[in-house]
Amino acid sequence: MLFFIAITMLFLDFTGVAQQWWGWIAKVQFVPAFLSLNVIAIVILLLLTLIFGRAYCSVICPLGILQDILIHIRGLVGKKKSRKNRFNYAKPKTWLRLGILIIFVVLLMLGVCNIIGTTMASILEPYSIYGRIASSLFVPIYDVGNNMIADAIVDTECYWFYHIESYNYLPLTIIAIASLLVVSVMAWLGGRAYCNMICPVGTVLGYFSRFSLLKPVIDTSKCNGCTKCARNCKTSCIDAKNHYIDYSRCVVCMNCIENCSTNAIKYSWHKGIKSKVDNENDEKLADGRRNFMTVGTMLTTALAVKASDKTIDGGLAPIIEKEKPQRKNRIVPPGAVSLSHLQRHCTGCQLCISACPNGVLRPSINLDSFMQPIAEYERGYCRPECVRCSEACPVGAFHKITVEEKSSIQIGCAVVKLDACVMAARGRRCGNCADKCPTGAIKIVPMNPNNEKSHYMPVVNESKCIGCGACEYYCPVRPLSAIYVNGNEVHRSI
Repeated sequence: MLFFIAITMLFLDFTGVAQQWWGWIAKVQFVPAFLSLNVIAIVILLLLTLIFGRAYCSVICPLGILQDILIHIRGLVGKKKSRKNRFNYAKPKTWLRLGILIIFVVLLMLGVCNIIGTTMASILEPYSIYGRIASSLFVPIYDVGNNMIADAIVDTECYWFYHIESYNYLPLTIIAIASLLVVSVMAWLGGRAYCNMICPVGTVLGYFSRFSLLKPVIDTSKCNGCTKCARNCKTSCIDAKNHYIDYSRCVVCMNCIENCSTNAIKYSWHKGIKSKVDNENDEKLADGRRNFMTVGTMLTTALAVKASDKTIDGGLAPIIEKEKPQRKNRIVPPGAVSLSHLQRHCTGCQLCISACPNGVLRPSINLDSFMQPIAEYERGYCRPECVRCSEACPVGAFHKITVEEKSSIQIGCAVVKLDACVMAARGRRCGNCADKCPTGAIKIVPMNPNNEKSHYMPVVNESKCIGCGACEYYCPVRPLSAIYVNGNEVHRSI
């Protein structure tokens, strides 16, 4: 529960405190650690599995813990007879698990080729699934903390739908709700069925957990055949009749030990005592190892290729809500290096979006970068002193940057529409864009220097503009700003 609460707070935190103190929890999630080539985290997780079994699935993975919560709730409702002892041993769905793992690896490899593979793979990845669920269901909470609610919106329910519509969250919310429903139904009916039938991380760790040093072991001399262990095993991995435990599916939850009335099961050093089923499976194990090594080679290849505070502080009160302009290129945040780099590495977990205190980042609805972060400036701009998104990213889609480095990265460049500018088109005084520009890239100059009555216009110095969007955000023109930012496909140094 400590891990679950901590990682949930990473998505809800708008102060940056959680990220500063325990942001490492996101970086030790299995797939993010692989994608970011976090060797230390990978080694720790594999050693953890080889010593204790699939403890990662029980303690660290937020989606696994969410399933445990749902299973516990299921045990509190319904008829008394159906609350406990409701599970039974089920044969492993080896080919289904292996097939989904192969699909997952192939999607990751397609992502290397700048196709939508990485995004599609994230639909199966447990950490990203939970990230989307957390950020979608708790969006109003962290947005309230960010002071993002418009004054006219008081009702929370109204705000929920307003937020979804305004921030392109509808596709993300649909996917998050669908994922939650699938996981909930599987947990409600079959315990940890998602972990042991679909989850690619569970399949990988399940292979290593076969060889773990510490395991639940059945003492046949004490077992009275009551089958309580099997009927309380939420992974359905205990064949009580044959005194067999499928360690590839066991998540060391200890339910079997807790419910054994004769103390016939102990979590101890596995002494190599084989049951009848163990002996029968020895011949199959060799084939399973070959299949796993094939998938492991594909996964290693994919990963090897992958290696190649702001507070909204005023402004003019909007009468009409701003709309996002049609940009030549979408804007990706500083640290993402380029659009293609983000597309290849991001799993769409939404942690950077949750970490953004300015309401700038939101999920993309484009197919080639679906659920990945893009920047829009209707509700805020990218403050030069804020680098939270680069600090939050657990997969290496963002390179961690300093405030000094951010001030020299050009993620886009401002473009002026003179026909919409209140100064150029109407001769009114404004200058918000120049006044608010943090780099001094915008100057107000007369349109005709030889005419004293000439209208004025903003001029952008492209060598100084970093694409932060302050000019676009503070422009009083509605619904489309008279100045907006076009993103750079590849970020530049200025």
